[in-house]
Amino acid sequence: MTSFSDLGLNPSILKALAAENYTSPTPIQAQAIPHLLTGRDLLGIAQTGTGKTAAFALPILNRLAADRKPAQRRSCRVLVLSPTRELASQIAASFRTYGKNLGLSVAVVFGGVSAGPQVRALAGGIDILVATPGRLLDHLNGGMLKLDPVEIFVLDEADQMLDMGFIRDIRKIVPKLPKQRQNLFFSATMPKEIGTLAAELLQNPVEVKVTPVAKTADRVVQHVAFVDSAQKRVLLAKLLGERGMSRVLVFSRTKHGADKISKHLEAAGIQAAAIHGNKSQGARERALASFKSGQTRALVATDIAARGIDVDGVSHVVNFDLPNVPESYVHRIGRTARAGNEGIAISFCAPDERGLLRDIERLIQMQVPALEGYDAPRDPVRPNAEPHRRGGQPHAHGKPRHRGAAPGGPGGNGQRLDQRNGEQRPAGGFRKPFRKPAQRSNSPA
Repeated sequence: MTSFSDLGLNPSILKALAAENYTSPTPIQAQAIPHLLTGRDLLGIAQTGTGKTAAFALPILNRLAADRKPAQRRSCRVLVLSPTRELASQIAASFRTYGKNLGLSVAVVFGGVSAGPQVRALAGGIDILVATPGRLLDHLNGGMLKLDPVEIFVLDEADQMLDMGFIRDIRKIVPKLPKQRQNLFFSATMPKEIGTLAAELLQNPVEVKVTPVAKTADRVVQHVAFVDSAQKRVLLAKLLGERGMSRVLVFSRTKHGADKISKHLEAAGIQAAAIHGNKSQGARERALASFKSGQTRALVATDIAARGIDVDGVSHVVNFDLPNVPESYVHRIGRTARAGNEGIAISFCAPDERGLLRDIERLIQMQVPALEGYDAPRDPVRPNAEPHRRGGQPHAHGKPRHRGAAPGGPGGNGQRLDQRNGEQRPAGGFRKPFRKPAQRSNSPA
């Protein structure tokens, strides 16, 4: 299947896709859309950046366009649950873009903002409602919304719902839905509790997998830089001095850390902003809009906040802190090299993070190469690591080779001591600018 016209979608939807210069479906879209058009339940195992939003939005819009009827008051025909405010907004925006010629109503409901406008939007009935679980429950408990008429239920980013503690809320919401409905369930990973939830929700589903759960995107060039924690901000500012780093997403383990990184970059003359749960909704939206427009070069985010970031043309992902959960590494670096483009991922590894790096390498079954142009000494844990190899060096038999204990102290992780002031500084320089990623492909998110 080479074009959206082959899928049998409504001409008004095809017109909207053409206006966005979307011509060819991604693998998950090509596999999922035909089944969803027939009304089947679906279990989609898909990482971020694979185009799964359009995979469910397009057939939903097609169904509503073919069966025109007004939504009941204080209700909706389609309910989409999302873990974060940003992702909910992005999904709603996608529905509006693809359905702009259909005259369907779309509303988004999440916390952190006044409930009044949401209540007024729901009062007359909504065709498509995108919501986060907490605020949706507030409206249900307040009698402002009923779910009896829902025809299609979508649960997106189910594994992130689990991480954020929303599973209990979901279990409260599901009984309020009608028994007869179409269910769409998407998750990047399938831990036991998510598998149990999927089995409860789905009836005879078709299963679509686009990539192995632990496989990193082939178009992401991965690197690791061994650096002391105290020198990470200095190294990040130096990296961002490279011309090729045009739009950079930086991951911090903590909210406080994200703020400190952003302030350090701003002090170095680099436009940066932080986005995390402690920021107001307005501040988060302004930071994301500035990043999308290119006014901000670096957006510093926590894992939870980043789930709602859907930005084309992210040239680099920087793991300022390595994640505690190895699967999060795959999700993070998937923010670049999206929809067929190329990108670069750079991970900072402090001495106390060597164990996290080993866990990541076991998961992805490859060795992350040392950062090109960074004159660090050979890593004594991995003396055979090659500094320049696309995608990394695979391990023998799919397992990592590690020797010895992680070194500590100055000089053992790519540092040298500046005798003039006693500060540790990253060794070496950056001789080559990083390659810019390829242009955006013609597939929707």
